[in-house]
Amino acid sequence: MTNKNVQRFRIINTIEGYSYLALLFIAMPLKYYFEMPQAVKYSGMLHGGLFVALVLLMIPAYIEARWKFKCNILFFIASLIPFGTFYTSPRIKTYE
Repeated sequence: MTNKNVQRFRIINTIEGYSYLALLFIAMPLKYYFEMPQAVKYSGMLHGGLFVALVLLMIPAYIEARWKFKCNILFFIASLIPFGTFYTSPRIKTYE
């Protein structure tokens, strides 16, 4: 049986990871090297919304999957590190 909340969390985890990389490696160079601050403004807003969604979806996924609290902390900290969400995605998939 598939845990829908965990599946949603894993999907938003991956999307948020891509948005973070786009912000760091595309938008930031555009801002500082090519003087295009709009790139950071819009991709930053998108990434911020996805991060809030990630945190909000983490709670029902945690309850549904009954994973340990330290896994929750790991998933949160990994979302703050570039490429961290791609490390945790296979771990989240084991709870689906």
